[in-house]
Amino acid sequence: MGINRDFKCIDLFPGNGDWTHCRAISHVGTPPHWIACSIAQQSRRSILVAQQTTTARGQYRGLILKSTLTKLSPHELIHNPVMFVVEIGTAVVIWLAIRAHGAATVRYDWLVAVILIFTLLFATFAEAYAEARGRAQADFLRRTKSFTKARLLDPSGATRLVDATELRRGDRVVIEVGDIIASDGRVINGVGSVDESAITGESAPVLKTRDDAVTGGTTLLSDRLIVEITVNPGETFMDRMIALVEGAKRQKTPNEIALSALLGVLTLIFVMVVVTLVPIARYYGPHATNTTTMIALLVCLVPTTIGSLLSAIGIAGMNRVSLVSVIAKSGRAVEAAGDIDTLILDKTGTITVGNRMATEFLPLPGIALEDLAEAAWLSSLADTTPEGRSVVELAQSIIGPRDLSLDLGEPVPFSAHTRMSGIDLTSGTKIRKGAVSAIRDLVENPAPELQEYADAVSSDGGTPLAVVRDTTLLGVIRLKDVVKSGLKERFSEFRAMGIRTVMATGDNAITASVIAAEAGVDDFIAEAKPEDKIALIQAEQAKGRLVAMTGDGTNDAPALAQADVGLAMNSGTMAAKEAGNMIDLESNPTKLLDVVMIGKQLLITRGALTTFSISNDVAKYFAIVPAMFAAVPALRVLRALNIMHLKTPHGAILSALIFNALIIPALIPFAIRGVRYRAESADRMLMRNIFNWGVLGVIVPFVGIWGIDHVLGLFGLA
Repeated sequence: MGINRDFKCIDLFPGNGDWTHCRAISHVGTPPHWIACSIAQQSRRSILVAQQTTTARGQYRGLILKSTLTKLSPHELIHNPVMFVVEIGTAVVIWLAIRAHGAATVRYDWLVAVILIFTLLFATFAEAYAEARGRAQADFLRRTKSFTKARLLDPSGATRLVDATELRRGDRVVIEVGDIIASDGRVINGVGSVDESAITGESAPVLKTRDDAVTGGTTLLSDRLIVEITVNPGETFMDRMIALVEGAKRQKTPNEIALSALLGVLTLIFVMVVVTLVPIARYYGPHATNTTTMIALLVCLVPTTIGSLLSAIGIAGMNRVSLVSVIAKSGRAVEAAGDIDTLILDKTGTITVGNRMATEFLPLPGIALEDLAEAAWLSSLADTTPEGRSVVELAQSIIGPRDLSLDLGEPVPFSAHTRMSGIDLTSGTKIRKGAVSAIRDLVENPAPELQEYADAVSSDGGTPLAVVRDTTLLGVIRLKDVVKSGLKERFSEFRAMGIRTVMATGDNAITASVIAAEAGVDDFIAEAKPEDKIALIQAEQAKGRLVAMTGDGTNDAPALAQADVGLAMNSGTMAAKEAGNMIDLESNPTKLLDVVMIGKQLLITRGALTTFSISNDVAKYFAIVPAMFAAVPALRVLRALNIMHLKTPHGAILSALIFNALIIPALIPFAIRGVRYRAESADRMLMRNIFNWGVLGVIVPFVGIWGIDHVLGLFGLA
């Protein structure tokens, strides 16, 4: 295990799971160490996870098999008209095979029946498999909770081991290295690195100190923490995540309903074609065909491929969204994301990094740089924001470190009403730092250079803050936010797909225009208020465009509800999360771009497999019908169309049926993972799908049926 030989672990894997007595003892008499115990704990936990994962795999196989068989019920399949027709045909063929006992065609009838049964099983398996993948996330979280223990800290200072489900708000727990944090809480003592990858997917550890929030299900990587639980059972982040996953409704989307209707019409057309063929064939010979053959022909011609995979594609789309830690409340939201025409993105945190940093002091004429730096330093001492800290650091790089133990004065916190903050020094001097317009109002005759400096900072994409001492303007602080890397390229891809991007920001128009140009968005709204976002959404929707946006505050809730796709942040208010139709568990607004891409992929996958399926059916028609009727003397002219030289009508039917069944599981990976796509316009995408998947759908059946026919011939079944 890599433990130093000076240490040994007592009761390395205690059977009762009580780790409070597990510790490494030094042979040389040094104080107890927890190094070996931590390794032992992590090893024990790994074994438990591995055992439960192995058990879970067996359970999921059983669940998939059970669901596959359950979905064969007519009550289930009636919602899928294509496969319902196949099930009816299968029942008729089985009945004919039973009646044909001893007849010459009994082997052929049973072969057809078995192939049709497998066709139905493959179809229901596709949906069952996709659903099982969706349940995996919630079940994994439950299994994690089931073996999580906590060291409950008693008022006396002693600890005892309890289940995570026993913790209540106000309880205090001790977290050691390697422990899974049992519930949501806040750190009241200690400093440590926490691995939050199980929740957020981010591998980089996060440093947690006093008053920082911690999430149940994460793991402490270093040091020791004392955490006060802030939620009761059922209210934790993990509980909410499980509820969101299980509460996501799988409803057919409008496009899916329309496609199902189209498939139903195609099925009806092929039923009429086959019914029409029966009297025509029997006119030329009483034994030209039989009921089993005609049912098999019907199954080969109806769009069973896309009919089998349609639900799986939609379910997999919701699953792919969850892989990026976004919970879609319904499949409609995922599909709507693929149809989005306009993206409304907040500047701060979405387009830019979000933490503006002080990069330069610009003193007015006659003001020394050191005077401006010292005033900026004093005005920012009580400012705990990243911007305020950056002002202090920049000032100290000019004036050097100062003694903070002295009573300098009374800090004045920032107010949205005054738009400034500062300090009232003990000497009576007042220093303020804030928006240029607010600081300018404090001075009777502001220097014209102030506005010039402010405009220069804004024109470069920065944010100007003015500094004043009593009534003397000192200068401007340049704050600069950084555009996230890679966004310009992604916005270019969206533009190629016909998606318009709009940046919303509270900055002035000059600053907004510079950042918009740097990021590559199509338009922007400066000095935006919540009502401005709603007005923009309504204006876009009035033009027939679908709109997506992100939000986290109660003031964003109306706009999230109005948008076709509203991505709410999990860290946001309950009103915002209820208004949105998606929730980002990582609270990363940039995730909206990933959601749109996944929605596009869902639509492209559905279109590609539909094109392949219909092309398949047309190809199978021209491959099978000539072989079926070429033996009829009056229809020998069809022999010229039997380009694959299929040996017998029965062989042609069996080959086509087997191909029809096997193509379903062959395409399940495409339905689950999605088809690869490029960022391009809808017209180009359509033409590419028709060419790639349409041509493939014509060629593959000819090759597949020909190969299967030859294999059947080797076994004397053709």
